[in-house]
Amino acid sequence: MRKVLVLFAMFALILGSTLAFAAYEIAFIVKATDSDFWQYTIVGARNAEYDLQGLINVTVYGPLREADIDHQIAILEDVVMRRPDAIVMSSTSSEAPSAILDEAYELGIKIVLIDNYVYDTRFNSFLATDNQVGGALAADNLVAALEEAGLPLSGKVGLISAMAGVQVLIDRTDGFLTRLAEIAPDLEVLPTIYTDNDIAVSADAAADLLIAYPDLVAFFGNNNHTGIGVARTIEEQGVANRVSAVAYDSDPLQIDALETGALDALIVQDPHGMGYKGVMFAFMALHDEPLPEYYDTGVYVVTRDILDESMWILDPFGRARY
Repeated sequence: MRKVLVLFAMFALILGSTLAFAAYEIAFIVKATDSDFWQYTIVGARNAEYDLQGLINVTVYGPLREADIDHQIAILEDVVMRRPDAIVMSSTSSEAPSAILDEAYELGIKIVLIDNYVYDTRFNSFLATDNQVGGALAADNLVAALEEAGLPLSGKVGLISAMAGVQVLIDRTDGFLTRLAEIAPDLEVLPTIYTDNDIAVSADAAADLLIAYPDLVAFFGNNNHTGIGVARTIEEQGVANRVSAVAYDSDPLQIDALETGALDALIVQDPHGMGYKGVMFAFMALHDEPLPEYYDTGVYVVTRDILDESMWILDPFGRARY
């Protein structure tokens, strides 16, 4: 697929140099602007814009916080009224934007979804992590961390989730629970706590669980903000020697927690790739190039021992070319 993108971009550059070609307008809508994860997708989108050298204009939109679904929907409605040539969107809700996106598709706007699937709508392509696989990797690495620390594969596990009803988070949790039951059946996962994607609330939830369950041996935070919250509590209470923790995604605070031992592993997506390929796929759709209905953007495991060699995926800010 990478070769196809490069060859098509080269063709488009030649075409653009020989015709009076107006740049395509691509709206790039993220779940939130307060998160490094979504900033990483923006780096990818801007790199794609740079590589296409004047053939597209990318405009970034998004609410401040991921929990503000209504604001994201209002943004989408406004974007559709502006009639861009394409929309690349990571929707927090898998249902709320369905009718609006379908209307946009009917208007001839190309639709590329990244990260989260939207039901009952038409689109040109969907790019995302296989979050069931990622959740299973979280379970594998949590068990490995417990074994390495000499901790028993029994006791309680706290599961801190950013939000209820978000399909990517549901998939991560399902993958985690299924795999953990297979490899460590004596570990009891407590009922999921939802924290509205708030770091402080996630930290408080982790602290409450440590008080309520003296036999708690591990945590899983299923996104970057929950991971930061869990790590903060582990550091403040000095329990890294008896509590293991794995979190999804990466940002500077999670990387710091991995270095200090507050987190034992990060399950890392490719947000840069989602943004880059999402914009490239939109450009290809505008030229009626065939696209996959679903494209797996991959998932990686980063532990302390491979931290330095993993910075290319952990911190895409260093890959900005614009």
